[in-house]
Parts: sequence; C-alpha cells; structure tokens
Amino acid sequence: MKTTTLTLLDPVLLKPAVLASFAKLSPAVQWRNPVMFVVYLGSIITTILGLQAQQDIGFILGISAWLWFTVLFANFAESLAEGRSKAQAASLRGLKTSTWAKKLKDPVHGSTWLPEQAENLRKGDVVLDGR
Repeated sequence: MKTTTLTLLDPVLLKPAVLASFAKLSPAVQWRNPVMFVVYLGSIITTILGLQAQQDIGFILGISAWLWFTVLFANFAESLAEGRSKAQAASLRGLKTSTWAKKLKDPVHGSTWLPEQAENLRKGDVVLDGR
C-alpha cells in the first residue's frame, strides 16, 4: 500500500486555501474571531481614510495594505489548517477500512490467530497488530 504525504506548500492544499481566504472576508465569518474582526474593521477604516486623504496618502494606504495582508494571511492560515485536517481525516477513514488485525480464535493461552478486517472488530476483541 502506497501512502502519500502532503507537504506544507502542496498545490492541492494551497489553491483551495487561497480561495477560501478571500471567501472568509465576509463580516459574518470575521465576527467569530474578535481580534481579527477588529483588524478587519481597522483595514476598512484606513482604506476609506486613505482614499479620502489629502496628505500622507502613501503612508495611510501602506498601513491599510499591511492590515489587509494580516487579515488575508490569518484567513489563509485557518483555511490551510482546515484543509490539512480534512485530508488527514479522509486518510484515517481510508485506513479504517483497509487495516487487518490478528484476532484470537479462543480467549485462551496458545490459541490460534485469525485475520480479521478492522471494520469487523468490536470493543473487547483480543487482537495483535497485523504488521
């Protein structure tokens, strides 16, 4: 059985995470995290002030860009973590159906072992790891 591992910068995880980071810019989603919601509001306010400013436009828009970058990066990190956990859960579900164990035929010393699929095991069965 071949196992595949996903690296941190795997395109399979990065593309959905980037799209989800922009999708999470909704105020309803940002409201769940109070700290990032304040940064989100600050980025909106500084963007509006930067567009209306007569002086120091570059400085205000620079601060606004950093705030937007912070919000997007936090959303990206959260989306990437969600994607990795979903991939790990799918991997574990696949492992559950393909793992074999050695089940004790009779619960006495010296009894024979029978191969049994993991999905057929019940709590209390005496098994030996099938590796």
